[in-house]
Amino acid sequence: MHIRRALYNLNRNPAALCFNRNLCYYIFNIACDRQASPSHPAEPRSRGVDGLELMNYVVFDLEWNQCPYGKARENRKIPFEIIEIGAVMLDQDRNCVETFHRVIRPKVYRQLHYRTKEIVNLTMEDLRKGMPFPLAVRDFLEWAGRNSIFCTWGCVDLNELQRNMNYYGQLRLLPGPFHYYDVQKLFSIAFEDGRTCRALNYAADLLRLDEEEEFHSAMADAKYAAEVFRRIPKELLPENDSLNVYQNPKSKTEEIHTVYNQYSLYISREFATKEEAMRDPEVRSVYCSKCGKKARRKIQWFAAGSQKYVCLALCPVHGLLQGVIRMRKSESGAVYVKKIVAPCTEAQAELIRRRRDALREKRRRRRRQNEEKLSAMS
Repeated sequence: MHIRRALYNLNRNPAALCFNRNLCYYIFNIACDRQASPSHPAEPRSRGVDGLELMNYVVFDLEWNQCPYGKARENRKIPFEIIEIGAVMLDQDRNCVETFHRVIRPKVYRQLHYRTKEIVNLTMEDLRKGMPFPLAVRDFLEWAGRNSIFCTWGCVDLNELQRNMNYYGQLRLLPGPFHYYDVQKLFSIAFEDGRTCRALNYAADLLRLDEEEEFHSAMADAKYAAEVFRRIPKELLPENDSLNVYQNPKSKTEEIHTVYNQYSLYISREFATKEEAMRDPEVRSVYCSKCGKKARRKIQWFAAGSQKYVCLALCPVHGLLQGVIRMRKSESGAVYVKKIVAPCTEAQAELIRRRRDALREKRRRRRRQNEEKLSAMS
């Protein structure tokens, strides 16, 4: 069976599995033309991929500032400038090993935004004593080491870290895409419904953590997130890691095909427009997340919003499948696709049919109204 469709031995129950040869170079962070040399001291080789030895978890948090003079004067390449990094290193058993903290001297926005002043526990005097971001982030990556996996509360911090690195020409130090643990998502899976996104202080209250330090300090928030992460049942971790694609695929050979326990994930290369993306055969195709066989589409892809498309398919072995495509914009402004295919119940299939029919009826009414207007004008 084709390498992009062949399923991994399910008994190993991997966190995420790539079927694209070239993604191996991303995930293992070696020998790729868009990456740093493997000998670079700050290069993090392992990001928790199945089969690699995991040494540590690095739970980190960032605080950042934004343009104090409004959006009209912000630097679009770096709308949020990182001013503090706090991190906690946990070993394989999730015991605290050491901590990392840096305050960063701002270069882009030299005054604090009024909302930043209200939230963070830093003053401009503190920031002026800080170190430049390029040195701070290099220290952080060298401290984190090669065989570690990042853990953050939500996905935003990792994206902003890479955006700031990109601004300073340092993105090669952290090649991507890579796997990480979203502690916010894990908290929801372990203690709530798996879909609700809660604030860190809510999680700390629910788990009755000792709240000795104020929130919205990078170091304090990293410690709280680490304590939440330590309370996530270990058996949940292999099935629920996340994939950061801030550094999205740029070519066909870099496209990502990954299978989780309940669904398959596909990240496409870049396209000029979403219409071009939806014409691509690989984007439109649906493969079963359980057996890898091509599924027949019972309901073709239809727009369920300005950036979302949905379809219904049938696997000859495993039954109904739901496909969801979301359009994403890269830093360059190009479009790429995030496609998820998952098993679907008959009730879910009926909802898809109703939504499709409602959209069809809406289009019919619009056409009739336009025809009536044209008739009245003539």
